[in-house]
Amino acid sequence: MPYDLVIVANRLPVDRVELADGTKGWRTSPGGLVTAIEPVMRANHGIWIGWPGGTDSDLEPFESDGLELAPMSMSAQEIEEFYEGFSNATLWPLYHDLVAKPEFHREWWDSYVQVNQRFAERAAELAAEGATVWVHDYQLQLVPQMLRTLRPDLRIGFYLHIPFPPAELFQQLPWRRQILEGLLGADLVGFQLAGAAQNFVRLVRQRVGHKTHRDLVYLPDGRTVRAAPFPISIDARGFEEMARSESVVARAAELREALGNPRKVFLGVDRLDYTKGIYARLRAFAELMGEGHIDVEDAVFVQVAAPSREQVEQYRLLRDEIERLVGRINGDHGRIGRPAIHYLHSSYPREEMAAMYAAADVMVVTPYRDGMNLVAKEYVACRYQDDGALVLSEFAGAADELRQAWLVNPHDINGMKSALLEAYQADEKEVTRRMRAMRKQVTQHDVQAWAASFMTGLSDAGVHDKDVRTPGA
Repeated sequence: MPYDLVIVANRLPVDRVELADGTKGWRTSPGGLVTAIEPVMRANHGIWIGWPGGTDSDLEPFESDGLELAPMSMSAQEIEEFYEGFSNATLWPLYHDLVAKPEFHREWWDSYVQVNQRFAERAAELAAEGATVWVHDYQLQLVPQMLRTLRPDLRIGFYLHIPFPPAELFQQLPWRRQILEGLLGADLVGFQLAGAAQNFVRLVRQRVGHKTHRDLVYLPDGRTVRAAPFPISIDARGFEEMARSESVVARAAELREALGNPRKVFLGVDRLDYTKGIYARLRAFAELMGEGHIDVEDAVFVQVAAPSREQVEQYRLLRDEIERLVGRINGDHGRIGRPAIHYLHSSYPREEMAAMYAAADVMVVTPYRDGMNLVAKEYVACRYQDDGALVLSEFAGAADELRQAWLVNPHDINGMKSALLEAYQADEKEVTRRMRAMRKQVTQHDVQAWAASFMTGLSDAGVHDKDVRTPGA
C-alpha cells in the first residue's frame, strides 16, 4: 500500500520491550521527533521507516498507537561498522568540531553506503507516486540522492539534527564529495542554524563545483536545492502541562526533600557523551566549593548522565573519568549525608525529568558543540512561574534563541565559574526577567511549528507541484 508521506530515520519511534505476560511488544520511545512528526504523518497518510534496535531480521510493517511503522533489520556487523563505526566514530566527532578524533576506515564507509542503499530502496517501495519523503540525520546522508535515482517523481526533504561543520573540518573526510552529492538529492536540506546551511552551500560550491546563490544550489539537471535553517524545538505545552500536574509538583518537592532541602539545586541532564562538557562543568562547580563561594550545606549539584553508545571505547573511558571526578569531589567537599554531587548514570521517563526540572534552581547546559540541545528548552518550558536560571554554552544551537541565559564558553573554566556564581546569586527580579523572555521564545516556536515550517518549505521547494498538507492547514 503506497504512502503519501514517508519518514526515513535511523531509529523507529518505538523500542522493543518484553511485556508482563512474557511476549514481545513495542513502547513509544521518548523524544521530541515523534511528537513533531506524528501529526504530520496522520494528516498525510504517512509511514515511518527505521531500525528498531537489535538484530531481528523477520520484522514486518506494523501499527503502534495509530502510527504505521516499517522496521529495517541490521546485522551485528552493520551495527558495528555503519552505526557504531561510521555514524558515531567518524561523522559524530567530525561534525562536533573534532571534540574527539574521528576515525576513517574504508570498510565502515562501505557499510554506510550499503545501509543507506537499503533504506533508500525501502522508501522507494513504500512511497506513492509524487509522494513526499522526509529523511532524517547524519546516519542517512546518502539516502536523498539514492532515492532520487530510484524515484525521480518524489519530493525529498532532508534534515540534519546535529551541527554541520565548516569546510576546514569537513574536508578531512575522505568521502566528502559523496556525502555532499548524497544530500543534494534532496529538494530542501534543513539545518539547525543559518551558519550550518552556509557551510553546506560553500562546500558544494568549492568541492562539487555547482553554481550557488545565497541559500540555493543550481544543479546541471535543472533542479534547484535549497539549504536553510529550521531550529528544532520541543512540545512546550506538553512539558508545561506536565510540570503543572499534581504528581510532578509533588515529586519535585519529594526530590528536594531527598536532597536535604538545600537552598539551591544545580542540575545537569545529558547523554553521557564527550561533546556535552560534563567534566568541565563539575570541575567548575568543585572549584567554587573549594574557594568557599558555595557551601555543601547550601547547594547541591545533580548530574544525570544517560547511558550512551556503551560499546564505543571512548564512551567507556569518559564514564570512568567522570565517575572518578565525582568520587574525588565528594571526597573533598561532601559531608556525611551531604554529597556535593549526586551522579545518576541512568535514563528517566519524561515525568521524572519534568520533576527534576521543576526542582532545580540552576540548569547547567555546557556542551562543547551541540546542534540544538533540547534539554535547555525543556527546562524553560517547565518553569511556568518564570523562575529558575539557565547557564548555557554559546556553542549549543539553543544559545541563538535563548539569549537571556547566562551564556558561557565551556572551554573557559574561570568564565564558567563566574556564570555559575552569578546564576546562583542572582536576585529574583533578574531571574524572572530572563526566564520570562526565554519562555516566550520557546512557547511561540514549539516543535509543531518547526515541523510545519519544514513541510511548508518542502512543499515550496524543487520543481514539483504536489501539495504537502501540514496538520490543521
